Amino acid sequence: MSSSEPRLMLGEGLGDLSTAPAIGPLDSVSADSDSPMLVSTDTSDSDVGRRKASGADLPPLLSLSEFVFEAPPWLFSAGLHLTTVIILGLLVFAPDRPDELLLRFDYRDSQQDDFSGDDVDMPLDLSDNEFESALAPQQLPQLEDPLTVEPTTIENPLMEQPLPSDAQPIRMALSGREQGMQQALLNAYGGTRGTQNAVREALRWLARNQGKSGLWSMTGRYANGSATENQEAATGMALLAFQGAGYTPKSNPSEPFTRVVSRAWTALLAQQNETGNFFNTGRTHGQLYTQAICTIAICELYGMTRDSKYREPAQRAIDFCVNAQASEGGWRYFPGSDSDLSVTGWFVMALQSARMAGLTVPSPTLNRVDNFLDSVSRNDGSEYAYQPRDAATLSMSAEGLLCRQYLGWKHSDRRLQRGADLLIENLPTWDDGQRDSYYWYYATQVCHHMESQHWRAWNEAMRVVLPENQVRDGRERGSWNPRGDRWGQAGGRLFVTCLSVYMLEVYYRHLPIYQLDLLSGGL
Repeated sequence: MSSSEPRLMLGEGLGDLSTAPAIGPLDSVSADSDSPMLVSTDTSDSDVGRRKASGADLPPLLSLSEFVFEAPPWLFSAGLHLTTVIILGLLVFAPDRPDELLLRFDYRDSQQDDFSGDDVDMPLDLSDNEFESALAPQQLPQLEDPLTVEPTTIENPLMEQPLPSDAQPIRMALSGREQGMQQALLNAYGGTRGTQNAVREALRWLARNQGKSGLWSMTGRYANGSATENQEAATGMALLAFQGAGYTPKSNPSEPFTRVVSRAWTALLAQQNETGNFFNTGRTHGQLYTQAICTIAICELYGMTRDSKYREPAQRAIDFCVNAQASEGGWRYFPGSDSDLSVTGWFVMALQSARMAGLTVPSPTLNRVDNFLDSVSRNDGSEYAYQPRDAATLSMSAEGLLCRQYLGWKHSDRRLQRGADLLIENLPTWDDGQRDSYYWYYATQVCHHMESQHWRAWNEAMRVVLPENQVRDGRERGSWNPRGDRWGQAGGRLFVTCLSVYMLEVYYRHLPIYQLDLLSGGL
C-alpha cells in the first residue's frame, strides 16, 4: 500500500530557462551592441562585390586537426583557464535560494483512507518567520501500512527497546520521546504520517507566534484568542507541545525549535518566585491551573535532560503544589481552598511528572487525592463529576479515570474497564456542538494506556478527525480553529491547538502505564 508524505517542491514559480530566446549564429545584433562577442553577419551584395574586386576573399576555414596543430599555445592556456573559471563560478556563486518555495502536502496515508480529499498547496512566505523555511527536524516514520497497524501488533514494544541505566519503570515514562523510541511506538500504536505532519505544522504555528520576550500569549496576535491573558499558562502549554515531540534547550542547536524552547525557558523560569509559584498575570482563578501546567513542564524538562540546573526549580514547583492541596484532597482556584476535578487532574499529572523525573513527592499527598476522587465518583467509580454535588460528565469521567490510572488502578479493574467502554461509545467528531477538545485530551490518554480494543477504536477516529480539520493555509495554518469547540471561547486558539498536539503526540509522549507495569512484574 503506498504512502504519501510532505513533498517540498523546489523551483515552482521559477522562470523556465528553456523558453528564453536563443542567440543563434545568424541572429543580427544592432550596431550599438555592447557585446564584444557578437558580430553582425548582415553582409550586403555591394560589400561582397568590393571584396571580390579587390581579391580579398575570406580565407578557408581550418579543419579541426589543422586548428589543433596551427593554433598558438597561449590559446589553449586561455581556453583551459576560462573553462576552470566558469566551473568554479557555477559551484561557488550558484543562487542561494529559489524565488519561491511551494510546500505541497496531504494527509493521505493510503488510497483507502483519504484524510484530505485533495493535495493542499501552500506557498511558504520566507519573510514571515525564519521557521517557515524549516523542515521537520526529525525524519518522518516509515510505516509500511500505517492505517492497518494494530496496537497489538507489537505485544510488548517496550520489552524490545534497550532500557536506560536506571531501569525503574516510572523513570522510563518520558523516554518514548527519544527518536528511536518514537519510531517503535508510532509503529506499535498506529501513528501515521498524517499525525506526524499535523504535529510538525502545529509546532511551526507555535514558533511563529512566540512573543519577543520568549513567552506566548493566550489572547495572542492570532485570530480567536482567549478573552483573558495568561502568559505563563500559555508558555507552559506551548512548551509541553514542543517537549512532547522531544525538544528541549539541550537539543541539537541546528534543529529548528531548539532556540524557541531555550528562549521560552529563560523567560518562564524568570517568572517563578522563591516559593515555586509561576503565576503572575491573568485572573486569580487561573492561578492554580497555571501552576500545575508550568510544573508539569519543568518536571518534564528535568526528567528529559537530567540537567542539574533544572532540578531545584522543578522541586520548588512541586513543593508549592503539595502545600497548595486543599483539605478535601484536591485543588481548585486558590491554594488550600476547595477542590474540583478539573484543576485536580492537572495537579495529578504534575505530581506524576515529578515522579517520572525522580523528584520527591510525599505519599500522603497522593493518598489524599484518592479520597477526593472517591467523593466525585459515580456509578461505582466508572464515571466522575466536577464536584461532589454535581452529576457525571464525559470530560470529568475521562479526567477522573486518568487520575485513577496514574494513582494505581490495575488494568483489569472492572470500574476502569466500564469507564473506558463509555469513552469509546463517545468517539471524537468535528460537528459543531459536539466538539470537546478537553474531553478528547483526557480520553485519548486513558484509551492509550488501556491499549487493545479501547485504543484501537479511539485512535481510528482521533487520528483522522484532528489532521483532517487542522488549518492548512493562511496565517493560522498549523493551528485548530476553536470555534465550535465547547471550551474554544474560553481557552482560545492556542489552548485548543496545544491540546490537539498533545493528542497527536500520544503515541510517544508518555509510555503506556500498563506496559511499564509489565516491566516491574505485574498488572
